[in-house]
Amino acid sequence: MRSVAIVFLSLHNAFATHSRRLPDYDTIMLNGTQHFFNILIERRAALFFIDALRLDWRELALACKTSAATRRIPICLVSDDVEIRADAITNGADLALSWAELDIQLDALVMELARLPDEATTAQLACECEGALPPLAVEGLALFNRGEYYRQHDLFEEQWMATTGPVRDLYRAVLQVGVAYYQIERGNYRGALKMLQRSVQWLYLLPDSCQGIDVAKLRRDSYAVRSELQRLGPDRLDELDHNLIKKIAWQAPQSSST
Repeated sequence: MRSVAIVFLSLHNAFATHSRRLPDYDTIMLNGTQHFFNILIERRAALFFIDALRLDWRELALACKTSAATRRIPICLVSDDVEIRADAITNGADLALSWAELDIQLDALVMELARLPDEATTAQLACECEGALPPLAVEGLALFNRGEYYRQHDLFEEQWMATTGPVRDLYRAVLQVGVAYYQIERGNYRGALKMLQRSVQWLYLLPDSCQGIDVAKLRRDSYAVRSELQRLGPDRLDELDHNLIKKIAWQAPQSSST
């Protein structure tokens, strides 16, 4: 597993304890940004943690997400400030955790996110994404866009179980975002946040468009909901603007005339 690198960027080695908990990975501790992008690219970074005490974290996160070479590396910002954690999601971070949450979730996060698909899998996913959305998923998508989030779950789960190729991650991602929205409707803050966080591991590996679904928009929309959830906290869930919960954009393939 040494080929999988996890990069920690902080002040005063704030991640030293966390790095030592991951002996099976190539952990890289950085205090400065010299040769920063070269390290991410050349060491094949699969996960990137930033300490929000660095005043340049926004610039670094956005720079990573706007570079084709690094934009698929998931970024986790760590801060005990709830406003900063909410701001992180709209400034390039995929996840934002408190230090206590990181202590608890580190092993699970690394297991879920620090994975580099091989070239064959990536090529297969790109090929499968060029295909049409299966009828069962089309039906599930219609339910999702009608706000029937509980019912969409069963159809996307069935499609996911029936699919063996890497495109099954598309169905799992949509399923989990839909379940999160269902939990919001039920007033289950922790359940909603958990599902939105879990969906990141599938969304970030997918192309921006897959089987006609605008994955890039789904990322932005679900990240915006997660950002606002984190800003509000569990005691203010009823203040969530439900206009943030948007439909999934999908372009059905055009039938060719003969």
